[in-house]
Amino acid sequence: MNRSSHSNTSTGWREWVALPDLGVDWIKAKIDTGARTSSLHAFDVQEFTRDGADWVRFAVHPWQDTQEDEVIHECPVFDRRAVRSSSGHAEDRLVVKMLLRLVGEEVDAEISLTNRDEMGFRMLIGREALRRGFIVDPARSFLGGRAPREARRRNRGKA
Repeated sequence: MNRSSHSNTSTGWREWVALPDLGVDWIKAKIDTGARTSSLHAFDVQEFTRDGADWVRFAVHPWQDTQEDEVIHECPVFDRRAVRSSSGHAEDRLVVKMLLRLVGEEVDAEISLTNRDEMGFRMLIGREALRRGFIVDPARSFLGGRAPREARRRNRGKA
């Protein structure tokens, strides 16, 4: 994987991405140039202090229609931001930094933690992660390839 050069890497409006820091190989994400910060569906979010620094523990359900394969992760808090949703509602969110693999490229992304249960995608990729040279083709999907059949079935709640 090339972490330094993302010049002119094309992505569709939705992609299967990986979050290696969480051990999540497949999570379906919407590419959203209208959002500054990426966001991830997280719940049971608990802040704590470790060695004088702010940390967060949270759980993730990587699949859209099931609670299978829950992942619990701990990492430092990178920031706290007021994020305005597409409906105009402002919410204070914790932001963490983690590695994101998008169409074969790895990016250190700022990701806000929020409940996306009612949303169509467990993850949203915003401009901050895309600004390193990704070009979004709104007429295309899954330019990074489709997840294996088993992952797609699990995402639809069929184990």
